[in-house]
Amino acid sequence: MKRLEKRAIICLTLAAVLFIGLGVFVFRFVVHGHDWATYYANQSIFSDGRLKVGRILDVNGTVLCDNTNEDSRYNEDSEIRRATVHAVGDMDGNISTGALSAYADKIVGYSLLTGTYSLTGKGPDVTLTIDAEVSKAAYEALAGRNGTVGVYNYKTGEIVCMVSSPTFDPENYDKETDAVSGMYINKFLSSRIVPGSIFKTVTAAAAIENMDSLDSWSYTCSGVSYINGEAITCVSAHGTVDFEGALAQSCNCGFADLTQKVGPTIMREYVKKLGLTKEYDIDGISNIKGKFRFPKNVPLNLAWAGIGQYEDLINPCSMMVYMGAIANDGVAVTPKVLHKLISGTQTERLIESETASKLTEMMKNNVEVSYGEANFPGLDIYAKSGTAEVAGHEPHAWFTGFIKNEDNPYAFIVCVENGGFGSQVAAPVANQVLQAIVNR
Repeated sequence: MKRLEKRAIICLTLAAVLFIGLGVFVFRFVVHGHDWATYYANQSIFSDGRLKVGRILDVNGTVLCDNTNEDSRYNEDSEIRRATVHAVGDMDGNISTGALSAYADKIVGYSLLTGTYSLTGKGPDVTLTIDAEVSKAAYEALAGRNGTVGVYNYKTGEIVCMVSSPTFDPENYDKETDAVSGMYINKFLSSRIVPGSIFKTVTAAAAIENMDSLDSWSYTCSGVSYINGEAITCVSAHGTVDFEGALAQSCNCGFADLTQKVGPTIMREYVKKLGLTKEYDIDGISNIKGKFRFPKNVPLNLAWAGIGQYEDLINPCSMMVYMGAIANDGVAVTPKVLHKLISGTQTERLIESETASKLTEMMKNNVEVSYGEANFPGLDIYAKSGTAEVAGHEPHAWFTGFIKNEDNPYAFIVCVENGGFGSQVAAPVANQVLQAIVNR
């Protein structure tokens, strides 16, 4: 009898182990099945490690990549190939954020029931939000210079442009050379760059929401101010400026004063609150977080941090989303790169509605006073430029903001690395790209 009991216990234990194992397998199959099915050794969808089924289209139906048994064929226009390669990806999977790598399961038509089986054997079409012609305009505007251009619809979340340079032709490239040059990095999503004065829009938001005396605040700028004997410098003496004037003139000395009044604790809160230290889930692709440090006991470093220098490193995509929040009454929309009928999801409120209204007013004043509306014909543009100092090199040129247009609600960001002054170098790039969008 005891023998039978032992055998029964053993059988029940084995059955339990089998049941648990089956449950684990089913769970892993549901969660990871798409990865198993798109393993490069699957010869029904891969040839020599490269996808041989599926097509990638832009938002207008333009073919960006067509995977066949023989090879992956890209768009016939070499400039479109170079402009969109970081969104599309390369045949060898070097660009991890490209669609060929990130959306392999969608490109091959994977499903839980049928796996990668296709009646036609060709796989489905995957449509991106990217606009090939707008991307080409951004590529041409960068004119071979290193940097990035990003534009998205702040109402729907659709990214219409994310061009990164240096770039390469996915139909003809040298693996070793490109790896060394950084051509596989999508700088819009995967880089952190010194922001310079575009960061003043962050300090401005913190000041608006935390300084009761801001309306009466002013600063007399002589071109230099000293903190514990160390200098904060401006390009020129701005004279007496109020809050709006300090942003329009991009007064370093004035914003150094504001940063110290706001304080390091609130500055730390605001880079988090505004999404600058957040990874956004962009249809399964993540951007990289920004990095900032606001020292408590070193006023000089805190001041430089508040004007976008010191150890500030910003991700272009995150900054663009913040611009979208200013344009959209303080609430941003999460970016997306897969074209769908539904809009992207809204973020939590980044800034108060009144703050968004005030910043919108100030950024329009920037254009009217400092950049010139004539330089952006037909665009109702709101912007901030930045010139980020980089030791031993020319400064990074930045221009970011948005246009308010019922048919074209777009936020944008432009960075030309080691390009010079933001308003002189990056602003014309932004204009060229935005003109391509509104005149589509």
